[in-house]
Amino acid sequence: MTGIDAAVERFFGPIANWLSAVVFFEVPVFGGIPVIVVWLMAAALFLTVWLRFQPITGLRHSIQVIRGRYTAKTDPGEVSSYQALATELSGTVGLGNIAGVAVAISAGGPGAALWIALFGVLSMSVKMAEATLGVMFRRVNADGTTEGGPMHYLRDGLASIGRRRLGRVLAVLYAVFALVGVFGAGNLFQSNQVAMIVAGATGSEALQSNGWIIGVVVAVLTAAVILGGVKSIARWTSALTPAMAVLYTACILLILVVNVTALPQALGQIVTGAFTADGVTGGIIGVAVIGIQRALFSNAAGVGSAGMAHSASKTSEPATEGFTAMWEPLIDSVGICMLTALAIVVTGVHTSGAEDGVALTASAFATVTAWFPILLTIAVALFGFSTILAYSYYGELNAMYLFGNRARVRTTFRLAWVLAIVVGAAISLDSVIAFSDAMFFLMAVPNLLGIYFLARVLRLEILRHRYRVSVGALTEVEPELQVGMRDHEPTAEQVAAAHERTATEELRLAELHRRLAEDPGFPVRAEHHDEDLSSPMGAPDTDGWESGDPAPTQPTGA
Repeated sequence: MTGIDAAVERFFGPIANWLSAVVFFEVPVFGGIPVIVVWLMAAALFLTVWLRFQPITGLRHSIQVIRGRYTAKTDPGEVSSYQALATELSGTVGLGNIAGVAVAISAGGPGAALWIALFGVLSMSVKMAEATLGVMFRRVNADGTTEGGPMHYLRDGLASIGRRRLGRVLAVLYAVFALVGVFGAGNLFQSNQVAMIVAGATGSEALQSNGWIIGVVVAVLTAAVILGGVKSIARWTSALTPAMAVLYTACILLILVVNVTALPQALGQIVTGAFTADGVTGGIIGVAVIGIQRALFSNAAGVGSAGMAHSASKTSEPATEGFTAMWEPLIDSVGICMLTALAIVVTGVHTSGAEDGVALTASAFATVTAWFPILLTIAVALFGFSTILAYSYYGELNAMYLFGNRARVRTTFRLAWVLAIVVGAAISLDSVIAFSDAMFFLMAVPNLLGIYFLARVLRLEILRHRYRVSVGALTEVEPELQVGMRDHEPTAEQVAAAHERTATEELRLAELHRRLAEDPGFPVRAEHHDEDLSSPMGAPDTDGWESGDPAPTQPTGA
């Protein structure tokens, strides 16, 4: 290592090693589990139970939500729920689904794949929490643009429950961790790997020794997209994500067809291997060390990115984004990762002893025909490019939170983001990426801590939404107003009609308040309520919603 690589390594090496040792400190269980992994797993388990297993009980309702039946084009926001879902998936579906899964299987056997899928199911509740809070406490600017994410629900959400000072501290910490973390995990690492894999696939010595050429191409494409802001990013990711999924899934299915005779045995190895000593240890540790450190359990549950992606969605019901976001781990960790695992196990390449995850997956592709790994290269390039797009939006939100929502801040960030792509593709940045990875994982500390504090507010919002739907208080939006998967811009007539409805409702409420103020018998307290309730009308028993008790009031913030 010479020149600039060596200089960067000398500067960042000691810092990265120290920070990684702190963030990924291991407890001596099952050969060593990083504490940050325990932190993430505990949150997933808690939220799954706390939210009454909504990813299972609310699955049917979530499909209706994604189709736009409960969100109107005139609702505040910039993108559709589907586009927010695609943006977040673009940021999470990537090398972790290809390389991370392969290395986890090499370390712990085929059973590791089942543990990845299991944690993916538990992670659905974490994504639901992040997205719901992201909309509840987002800021809608006068020009219709939005600002949201963990930094906002940490600051404003904790302030709403009397923890203003703690909220401000956690929000700033999160924004700093995120701004540094996304540059490493979502930019430098992605561009570096894309350049390396593409150059290797072409066999060109010129590209292998001049990765910056590939970096420039990716940078130009990225600049053309991110200059248009979140709407432009959402348009591209909503087109790229299905294309990536279809290409990769079709390739895997063809591999399974070619090796169909070995499929039953492969499925048996994955299921039975998960409950052997090697399977359990390999599953947990393989995912912890490889899946989390490089792919963050392949779905980024816990770091708060879903709160940023979905804060831009068009909706007046925050819970709708929770029911949308919960699909992300299901598609990512259960769907894509399991497909990769099946392709690796059914072809038997995991027994070769190779440690390079991408090489293992490429070997599985090569069992079809010699040129088939080229399709994997295309998929990897698309995965990396889409991740760069999604994370540019996350980084920009945190830059605006720290330095202000000004044109100068946005322009400076976008310029730095594009230049970083070229740098990442041109030089070795092992220590920089290790440092950024540690910062990326640190995002989960303030984020999940804030979610614990807001747990009661969160459950109130989600269960209230389900209750209102079940009793018919929240009905589907008129078909012509429903937000489509990519069609979400209202007409001038629809906007005018929405303003008229809002004005009429405000007049109705004002008249109601006047009449109540003049009523000598108001407020009236129900006899079964205690005197210490904050509301003069009493508060509902939240534990009795399922039995038909009145729905509670909603904490506003959308």
